[in-house]
Amino acid sequence: MLRNIAHVGLTVSNIEQSIKFYKEVLGLKYDGQMVMEGEATDKLFALENCRVKVAYLNGSDEVMAPPVELIEFVSEKAKVIENKLNQTSISELCFYVENIDKTYETLKSKGVEFLSEPQYFDLTSQGFGKSKAVYLKDPDGIVLELMECID
Repeated sequence: MLRNIAHVGLTVSNIEQSIKFYKEVLGLKYDGQMVMEGEATDKLFALENCRVKVAYLNGSDEVMAPPVELIEFVSEKAKVIENKLNQTSISELCFYVENIDKTYETLKSKGVEFLSEPQYFDLTSQGFGKSKAVYLKDPDGIVLELMECID
């Protein structure tokens, strides 16, 4: 049956812009890019004459992260929708950080859009721990989360 998560896929409007963000701003390692098209691609995506660019980024020496798959539909542009946390979908991709306040300031200085400043949570009374978290957006408005566990 299921073994493990292979990657987290994100549909983006401009793959080069997204590669730059995930690589240069967030620090993921770029593994490469390919183009998919043909009968199997049409069937996989349930579209006719489908052509997609696909790029993979992964963790690096500095970042422990699941593989991120970026998909740009070339033959038919993806519909851009506003990503909201309170709608049914994958709500966010979360990255652990060591110092959330410093990471927040660094990313903010690079022009990254945040939903708020980092927030503190003490959920020990519910069997969880203490943490700080903040949401941010990638170039397409896809919501990402940063989380720091507090001892």
